[in-house]
Amino acid sequence: MTMQAPLDVARDGAIARLTLNRPDMRNAFDDALIAALTAAVRQAAEDPDVRVLLLTGAGKAFCAGGDLNWMGKMATLTDAENRADAAKLAGMLHAIWSCPKPIVAAVNGDAYAGGMGLLSACDIAIAADHAHFCLSETRLGLLPATISPYVIRAMGERAANRYFLTAERFDASTALRLGLVHQVVPGDDLAAQAGALCRGLCANGPGAVQASKRLVRDFAGQPIDAALIADTVERIAEIRSSGEAREGVAAFLEKREPAWRQGA
Repeated sequence: MTMQAPLDVARDGAIARLTLNRPDMRNAFDDALIAALTAAVRQAAEDPDVRVLLLTGAGKAFCAGGDLNWMGKMATLTDAENRADAAKLAGMLHAIWSCPKPIVAAVNGDAYAGGMGLLSACDIAIAADHAHFCLSETRLGLLPATISPYVIRAMGERAANRYFLTAERFDASTALRLGLVHQVVPGDDLAAQAGALCRGLCANGPGAVQASKRLVRDFAGQPIDAALIADTVERIAEIRSSGEAREGVAAFLEKREPAWRQGA
């Protein structure tokens, strides 16, 4: 009997579609899924034909966090083994957050615990209107330590302080209000809306998209001082002289599509 792969990887033109594929376990993490997702993100980051990554879940849930059966085994591990195991989860989240290409999360259902970290590490998140969210760790006597840098950035310190402590479940409209997700759509429209967003990203200059992502990563929370202003000047001067920018401006003036949109 062939075992089902924990992650389904497919290509749709310049879009790499990554689907968490443990629907019977509500797409909860185990070591195999963590390894597969980390490898897939890193491979897509290095693939020159991939412009955008789309992350979603199979079945009714986006991701329920850690597989409790798998996590139960952690109690039998040594401290060193537990640290090494936690580092793999941290590495997966960082691979998503630091990927030079944009990653869109299509949150097709509930996102709990580590699933909240997943969507928070992505650049853009669109949720189905029936999805629910929960930072459930404290219910189990745990804490959302590994996911916290990404979740706090996504929903803000004040909201994180509440939901980290209370482990309350909240709906998609609340997630939208908090800024955890950017858009909420009917569940039946999620795939089409996420696909349209990814195609829109592919229509933009790939180098400019990646440089814009770096802007956010590098400048968020930084003081607007002379050093930062000088950095912005350097970055715009550099990209203005790039072949991509010359092609983009020429295409606009000539009322034609830029070369990078061909086949995107």
